[in-house]
Amino acid sequence: MSVRQHWRVIAAAAVTLAVVTGCGSDGGDAAAESGDAATRVFAADNGEITIPADPKRVVATGYAVPVLIEADAALVGISSWKRGLALMTEEDRATYERLPKVAGEAAAETNYEAVAAAKPDLIVIGVPKPALGSLDMKRLESIAPVVAIGPTTPAAWRELSRRQSDAAGRGANFEAAKQAYDKKAAELKDKYGTALAGLRFGHVGSYGEIAKGTFHREFAGSWGTNIAQDAGVTYYGEVKEKGGGGLDVTEYPAIEELPKSLGEADAITYTLQPDGTPAEAVQQVLDSALWKNLPAVQAGRVFGLQYTEAATYESALRTLDSIDKAFAPLLNR
Repeated sequence: MSVRQHWRVIAAAAVTLAVVTGCGSDGGDAAAESGDAATRVFAADNGEITIPADPKRVVATGYAVPVLIEADAALVGISSWKRGLALMTEEDRATYERLPKVAGEAAAETNYEAVAAAKPDLIVIGVPKPALGSLDMKRLESIAPVVAIGPTTPAAWRELSRRQSDAAGRGANFEAAKQAYDKKAAELKDKYGTALAGLRFGHVGSYGEIAKGTFHREFAGSWGTNIAQDAGVTYYGEVKEKGGGGLDVTEYPAIEELPKSLGEADAITYTLQPDGTPAEAVQQVLDSALWKNLPAVQAGRVFGLQYTEAATYESALRTLDSIDKAFAPLLNR
C-alpha cells in the first residue's frame, strides 16, 4: 500500500468517526442547518465567513491548489500552478491537468465567468493578503462563499495547508498526510542525530541575481531550510533587517560577502532544481573562488537539496527523501 493510499484509509476512518461523534472543525466551531445543507462559520483572512460544512464543489487558487488536490477535495476548478508541477506525484499531476483552469498564475488573471460556470459552493483563495487587492472580491462573493487563506512566511505552509484542508472539509486527509511526514522526519532526525550534533549550517537559495552580483542567503524558517530543520538541521544567524514575510528569513548579500555571510558555517546546504542541478544563481556561487575557500566547503560538508519549495506534507516527503540522500555521506565519517 502506498503512502497516499495509507493515509486515505486513515482519513476515511477519521471521517466516519467524526460523523458518529458529531465533532466540529477548529476553523469554525458552530455548524447550523441552512435549508438542506449544514453550514459553519470559518475564520479566514477576509473575516468570519459562513461556508458549507461539507463543500461539494470547490474552486481553489494559488497555494490552495496543491493542498486541495492532495487532500482529494471536491474540486471543480483551479488556478494555474506551474511552479509546483515538479513537486506533484503522477496521480496529482493528472488531477491538475484534468481540472478546468479558472485563473492564471497571478490573482489578477482570474476569469470570473469561468469561476461562475464551475458553479462552486466554496471558493478558497490561497494568495498573499496584498494580492487580494487584485481581485474583485465582491464579484467572487456573489458566486459563492469566499475564504482567503494565504501564505505569510515560508515555514507557515504547515498551518496554511491545515486551514485550507479544513475549509474544504478534508481535515482528516490533512492529518493523515501530516502523520506520514512527521514519522519520516522523526526517523531522519534519529538517523542523523549524532552526525548533525553541534554543526551550524548555512543555506544558499536559488533567487540570487547574477546581474546584480548577489546571492541568496536563507536562514531558519525559509524555503530552503524549514524542512531540513524538521530532520534535525540547525541553521545559524538571522537577517540584518526584517522586511516582512519571506524577507524576515532571507537576504541578498553581494557575492563578495560570502566569507562574511557563511564563513562561520560548519556545513552548508544549497538549493537544487527538481532535476538535481543547481540553478544559474546557485552555480555562480559554487563556481566562486570565495565559495571554494569557505571552511565548510574545504571540509567537504556541503549538501545540495531538491524540492525545497514544497508547501504540502505529501510533497515535503520528497524533500525529506532528498535530505536523506544528501546527508548519507555523514554516516561514513
